[in-house]
Amino acid sequence: MTEAVTEAVTKVVPLSDDEVRLIDAYWRAANYLSVGQIYLLGNPLLREPLRRSDVKPRLLGHWGTSPGLNFCYAHLNRVIKARDLDMIYIMGPGHGGPAAVANAWLEGTYSEVYPDVSRDGPGMERLFRQFSFPGGIPSHVAPETPGSIHEGGELGYSLAHAYGAAFDNPDLVVACIVGDGEAETGPLAASWHSNKFLDPVRDGAVLPILHLNGYKIANPSVLARISEEELVQLLDGYGYRPVIVGGDEPASMHRKMAAALDQALSEIAGIQRAARDGGGTARPRWPMIVLRSPKGWTGPKAVDGLPVENTWRAHQVPLTGVRDDPEHLALLEEWLRSYRPDELFDEDGRPVPALTELAPEGERRMSANPHANGGLLLRPLKLPDFRDYAVPFGEPGTTTSEATRVLGAFLRDVVKGNPANFRIMGADETASNRLGDVFAATDRVFEGERLPTDGHQGPHGQVMEVLSEHMCQGWLEGYLLTGRHGLFNSYEAFVHIVDSMFNQHAKWLKVTRRLPWRRPIASLNYLLSSHVWRQDHNGFTHQDPGFLDVVMNKKPEIVRVYLPPDANTLLSVGDHCLRSRDYVNVIVAGKQPALDWLPMDAAIAHCTRGIGIWEWASSDGGADPDVVLACAGDIPTLETLAAVDLLRQFFPDLRVRVVNVVDLMRLEPDTEHPHGLPDREYDALFTTDKPVIFAFHGYPYLIHRLAYRRNGHGNLHVRGYKEEGTTTTPFDMVMLNDLDRFHLVMDVIDRVPSLGGRVAHIRQRMADQRLALRAYTREHGEDAPEVRDWTWPY
Repeated sequence: MTEAVTEAVTKVVPLSDDEVRLIDAYWRAANYLSVGQIYLLGNPLLREPLRRSDVKPRLLGHWGTSPGLNFCYAHLNRVIKARDLDMIYIMGPGHGGPAAVANAWLEGTYSEVYPDVSRDGPGMERLFRQFSFPGGIPSHVAPETPGSIHEGGELGYSLAHAYGAAFDNPDLVVACIVGDGEAETGPLAASWHSNKFLDPVRDGAVLPILHLNGYKIANPSVLARISEEELVQLLDGYGYRPVIVGGDEPASMHRKMAAALDQALSEIAGIQRAARDGGGTARPRWPMIVLRSPKGWTGPKAVDGLPVENTWRAHQVPLTGVRDDPEHLALLEEWLRSYRPDELFDEDGRPVPALTELAPEGERRMSANPHANGGLLLRPLKLPDFRDYAVPFGEPGTTTSEATRVLGAFLRDVVKGNPANFRIMGADETASNRLGDVFAATDRVFEGERLPTDGHQGPHGQVMEVLSEHMCQGWLEGYLLTGRHGLFNSYEAFVHIVDSMFNQHAKWLKVTRRLPWRRPIASLNYLLSSHVWRQDHNGFTHQDPGFLDVVMNKKPEIVRVYLPPDANTLLSVGDHCLRSRDYVNVIVAGKQPALDWLPMDAAIAHCTRGIGIWEWASSDGGADPDVVLACAGDIPTLETLAAVDLLRQFFPDLRVRVVNVVDLMRLEPDTEHPHGLPDREYDALFTTDKPVIFAFHGYPYLIHRLAYRRNGHGNLHVRGYKEEGTTTTPFDMVMLNDLDRFHLVMDVIDRVPSLGGRVAHIRQRMADQRLALRAYTREHGEDAPEVRDWTWPY
């Protein structure tokens, strides 16, 4: 541990006048650079009078939050140097991108990463020109911004990301700026509870700074309009000890902020020292800061007779008509010159030495901290050999296993082997999803009150459960982005809660792929269980496989979807995903007892291919089939093979080919996805002229989306979930959606004209079987034994 982390609480020493002037100069420089990015194409140092041609034709960006973000950054730099802190900076108001870029340039990191944007006058001009400009950089705190792990364009996730970064990082302090607009979101409101999961012994610290500048885009913010007493009671109720900093006079605010930071960081150091020395056992009350400052602070007071600073009008671009209105152009020049740039930058446009000396050096700079480029710190997991967990195997389809329970034994030993860089997140469903073996190796993390009746709760642990999918996702993203590994297990239907968070993370990965300085990070791994076909007991609300459709909208180089049909294939897929980098992997696997189809060697080969003919289940004898029965997912595989059994009984001469799909991306052409099959291989599997009956885990349309350009697509008929569900039996559930074995046989009859004259009788028998089995469920409350106990007979 660093001395800074273990020091005792010290007396706060007020800033000297010289320190106030220096911090204020740094703040003015960052503000000047922020305004310049929004407005200027040329004349970056105002060495000439500002002209219309110096201003961008389209003004994009957000000014209102930027001065507050710059204010915090300048003060955090001071304490990093004073205490030798290892600190990263998360900007919840990520639309304040000009502030992050400005500070990275002032610290020198930006020019190190992008040498063409040098730390001088020409570099400043490029810095300004590129912002929100075609071919340039986004206006938000994007992946292109050094020091960022949080894009912030979509609000609500900053605090969860901050805590995720702090877990298992005992020397790290994460300063997290929470915007008052963001504070109104559901995910952020829940994220305050993350302090109940932060262990002062093994984890780092999060310093939330709630930035109340009064307004959102067009409305007042809720927390800025309640009394200070009510606000303190709210934050106190969340378990924090808030320190209030408020005002608008710069010198006074600098002194207040410095004192607040010194007090908060000394308290953090005291909490950690007490816990690590064994003297602190109660859940600590962590400090936080509430910063009240005017929106658009230091910007234009009024424009066209209307107030701007400290109003919603400061949110984006306070002066919008600069190119066409000489008065606005004059106001912009006055505004820029109010920061006295001649005092801040030398003749060549470089920051004066006093400014560069305020910033920390090397990796202590927040814009250069390796935790904000997690791939630099990433170490491979120590993984056991997944083959050692293979289920005993005789003949295909004759024994049963609970796939996720088998995976749970493997994950137990992953946890054992990686005590400080692997965590499992879930919404109170780890045991429900049959991963309970992990609790032989670890507890659930919980810093709140623990009772003797609790199960596997403790201050230290690698399983994190809270009934907020947003928090689970945010924690894991922060954990991965700072160089660690993890898994998010969820009920399939409710992972939809984080659709938008998944979108943002996938976009982040897509952008970082083209940034060579961003090192690859561990993949975001989803394990979706308690899935649509075995939520018969919970009913329609729990039945939705549509997350796959959301995932498939993302760039193909980023996403992977796996549907292992049994326990051994799940082990192979799970090991592969934990070893991968820079992907979002989605694994869908059942937790209920299900038939085992493949021995381990065959499972590995099948998963490596991602798709393949199951020769032992096929009857085409290596020749052209009469029909192809394809399947993807555990229940679709079961129903497909049960249908093959019936077809063998009724039509022994029918040539049936069974194709199982593990890697859904194999269905796409190789021109669309790295895992896609070339047309010739696809045609060899599915033929170009024979009917293909495809039993799919999700919504049928997704298969058509993937295969619509394939030869023979007109012969493809997909069965899957068609939004029919209720509380019923497992087999009745598949019958409701026409995915059952009898319906698949009927589909073959309807599409293979060579079957002859007996088909009408057999088709009717299949329909009658469906009616009889449904009646059985209504009378007995369970599925009939011939369905429930079916095994592969060959």
